[in-house]
Amino acid sequence: MNSITSNTQLHSRLAACVATVALLTACASTPPPKAELAVGNAAVERATGPAAADAPVALALARDKMTRANTAYADKNYDLARQLAEEASADATLAEAEARDVRSTRALAEVREGLRQLKDEMVRK
Repeated sequence: MNSITSNTQLHSRLAACVATVALLTACASTPPPKAELAVGNAAVERATGPAAADAPVALALARDKMTRANTAYADKNYDLARQLAEEASADATLAEAEARDVRSTRALAEVREGLRQLKDEMVRK
């Protein structure tokens, strides 16, 4: 009778261990990066308008990373998908900043040219 009790306790402990391992494995698995993909896609979409002509390299890099992130997500490689989506978002933000810089530089050049023309006209009068 002692061996039956011992076997029952052993089975109970084994079941508890298996349940614990299963729980830890479930907790340790990476959740799908749905939010990161949404943010990355939105950032690339937002940058597509103004940055398409003024920051094509950074925008192309962001698009490429989003494509790779979506592929990694489909392959259930959630860590890589998350990383690429976050990088794509950063690249898209960089593309927007580069595009703003190009437009600002262009506007500054136009203002300076306008001032130069005004000065020339003032000198002539």
